[in-house]
Amino acid sequence: MKKGIARRAVAATLALGVGIALAGCSGGGAGAGGNAVPGEDYTGPKVSITFWNGWTGGAAPVLVPKLVEKFNSEHDNIEVKNVPQEWGDISKKMPLAVKAGKGPDVAVAHGDDVATYAAQGLLLPADDIVDALGYSADDFPEGLMDAGAYKGAQYGIPWSVTPMGLYVNNDVLKSAGIDPATVPTDKDGYMKALEALKAAGISGEWVDGYVFTGTFEFESLLWQFGGDLYNDDVTEATFNSDAGVQALTHMVDLIDKGYSPPNVAQDGNIKGLLAGQTAYNWNGVWQTTNESFNEIDWTVAPVPQIGTEQAVWSSSTHWMFMNNKGQDKNKTAAAATFVKWMNENSAGWAETGELPAANDVRNDPTLVETYPNLKPFIDSLPYAHYETSAPGITAANALITTALNEAVTGKKEPKEALDDAAKQANEILKQNAAKYGD
Repeated sequence: MKKGIARRAVAATLALGVGIALAGCSGGGAGAGGNAVPGEDYTGPKVSITFWNGWTGGAAPVLVPKLVEKFNSEHDNIEVKNVPQEWGDISKKMPLAVKAGKGPDVAVAHGDDVATYAAQGLLLPADDIVDALGYSADDFPEGLMDAGAYKGAQYGIPWSVTPMGLYVNNDVLKSAGIDPATVPTDKDGYMKALEALKAAGISGEWVDGYVFTGTFEFESLLWQFGGDLYNDDVTEATFNSDAGVQALTHMVDLIDKGYSPPNVAQDGNIKGLLAGQTAYNWNGVWQTTNESFNEIDWTVAPVPQIGTEQAVWSSSTHWMFMNNKGQDKNKTAAAATFVKWMNENSAGWAETGELPAANDVRNDPTLVETYPNLKPFIDSLPYAHYETSAPGITAANALITTALNEAVTGKKEPKEALDDAAKQANEILKQNAAKYGD
């Protein structure tokens, strides 16, 4: 962590004694009824709380223990035990662990997993915790709280966001006679730059058919053309709308018209950018921590507006309070204090290649002064779109990548690929409704 970045945000005076209705939760148990979460500081007896997270790579394995150690040193009555493990292992272990009363007291999950955990009865509703901690939707990027909601209740408190941006190899642009200072912001400018690069024998953007990052680019374009992944109640896939066809056709056209080579491998586009073989790459904020960028002259900007409106894909992570069998009310209250403290001290999280979700931390000028490459990502948050909140949604989402891959490899036309994927996704949505009771 860089010195001077981690800092505690100025906290408002928060109301005390807001109760959490744990008694009505499926976990029940002697320690689960009528507890009160203090506004910012837990004042009950000493407790030890367990924290599960999937932060096993990059800077996180160093940063998280330091944050936990600092928190523990400042709170004599709370001991946080950090238990990092792979995200996939967490999702497999969580149901049995929580139902047996052996799960974590607090955990972090991606936005598209929160509703699944909630539908399984694994989470405590967090509305009263949100109120007790003084949070509102205005404390985070617009729409982000919705990614942690399910059936009208709040189950997640935002921790981080990871929007896409346009990474640029300036040396490649210069070799094609393009001024790197003129980064394209719309379709006209972007296509002109790609045409100039093509004339110089350079494929300006390498399009891939994989989640990282072709799927994220497609979803950004879908929203830019005015579409959405699903209908409002997530009972029908809509990514095969006219907007979806326009988005996928744009990507296929880049290949067919020679602006991108065919059959780009997984991560081949970012590798091509770093090797000086291409000029532009749509990729996530996490690439700002890629040390290979130290070897090239590069910049990053918001993704260009190809469609009719500004939009960009972003993932997110959220805090969750677990509904363990016999959950101790004091541990939940202590976990709430931990979450508040972590969000207030989240500026250094930029070291991991993610943006702090808390507006007051992220908007502090010191953050961009220390991490200037984050500015275009921060600037794009007002029009960012986050994960669909619905139980079991990841299985349906996987079919979007299937359609993308089929189209960019020429196996199917964009409309056919999307229609086939949407049909299969709709079946999964029906199965999810039966499985989770929606």
